[in-house]
Amino acid sequence: MEINDALDLYNQYIIAEKGLSLQTSKSYMSDLKKFFEFYDMKKDTSDLIGEDLLDYFKHELATGNSISTALRKLSSSKNFYLFLKKEGYLEGDIPDIETPKKPERLPSCLSIEQVEDLLDAPDLTKPDGIRDRAMLETMYASGLRVSELLALETSRVNLDKNIVTIYGKGAKERKVPLGDFAVEYIVKYINEVRNKNKGKKSKYLFLSKYGEPLSRQYFFKQIKKYALQAGIEENISPHTLRHCFATHLLESGTQLRAVQTMLGHENIATTQIYTHISTKRVLSAYDLYMNKK
Repeated sequence: MEINDALDLYNQYIIAEKGLSLQTSKSYMSDLKKFFEFYDMKKDTSDLIGEDLLDYFKHELATGNSISTALRKLSSSKNFYLFLKKEGYLEGDIPDIETPKKPERLPSCLSIEQVEDLLDAPDLTKPDGIRDRAMLETMYASGLRVSELLALETSRVNLDKNIVTIYGKGAKERKVPLGDFAVEYIVKYINEVRNKNKGKKSKYLFLSKYGEPLSRQYFFKQIKKYALQAGIEENISPHTLRHCFATHLLESGTQLRAVQTMLGHENIATTQIYTHISTKRVLSAYDLYMNKK
């Protein structure tokens, strides 16, 4: 069968039988068009062999495409070959190709100076500014998940011992140190704001002006607002402070196992991603220094 006829047949198959959208099928066919631009000498399905896939994948990597792009194009062409094999238009085996792992997207991390600017952004002349400063300080000082911060109960915060007790994923308990600045602003918040709040008898530490627990959406908007005020151009979220907590600890020489415990990661492999961020930041600073010499 001629290649063009085979492509038309495959396009009908992925739309009618696989139920893919027109947009998705167009993406598949676009990838296959590029595949056969590379193999422009192949005019018939009898010209195709399984090794074509490996050679094309190597070509894609060699031309500077990202691993993600090369993997996507390999997947498109391999699915086409599998279809031809099933329909009896392709002989021989389709090899298993050992591919590099798709790189994990590293979380955003701010410099220590940027974090300080973010923490300084809330207006301490206003009750919600005092509360938000206490929340930001707590999150950065202890690496809490946003859900853990918003669900934090007053009984779980020991201001005398600078310890906060967290019930994380799977209801697992962990104790995390609380820095002096976080304690200072929590005390300020309790004395000047929370004790005057209509919900002061609530078990939750951080409350809205109506005495209710805060929502994730609200805190997300506040983070965005303070980042804008601080002149931070990076796209950040409440989770960014947790990333910064881990990265800055590792940069200061804290052991990976200790960071794993404080973050509440069950698997140390989850924590190891921060070693890549930390190394990248250190190398970046080193390169900048060397370029200035």
